[in-house]
Amino acid sequence: MIERTFVMIKPDSVVRGLIGRVLQRLEAKGLKIVGMRMIRMSQEQAGKLYAVHNEKPFFGDLVGFIRSAPVVVLAIEGESAVAVVRRVIGATDSKEAQPGTIRGDFSCSKSMNVIHASDSTENAAKELSIFFAPSDLVEYSRLDAKWVS
Repeated sequence: MIERTFVMIKPDSVVRGLIGRVLQRLEAKGLKIVGMRMIRMSQEQAGKLYAVHNEKPFFGDLVGFIRSAPVVVLAIEGESAVAVVRRVIGATDSKEAQPGTIRGDFSCSKSMNVIHASDSTENAAKELSIFFAPSDLVEYSRLDAKWVS
């Protein structure tokens, strides 16, 4: 089933010059980028994105980090996109992320872990709506679409 999911290339990736390498991994897996922009996240957007952590003691640090430099927000489409992206990016904790995954190869710590991706289709829809209007997303066919499933 074709799904859409939300992905964010975090500030640590941006300042380390890893945007292209991260995008390449996602596209090489057959995932399609249907929306992309570089932004400086607002306090409101950060609050919405991390609302689930609002009452936790690390919430302020989390928001501070995500707003410390630009991020790249992405709308990604593909067959079982949520699960596929989660496998490609690897475990949240850099010590547990397998080599060959984005986090396994590039993350420095549990908090500076290069990338965020939605963990369910429901959260993907919610997170996408924070950063993209439906009219921001584009439709097109990849040349390799008949081989990717």
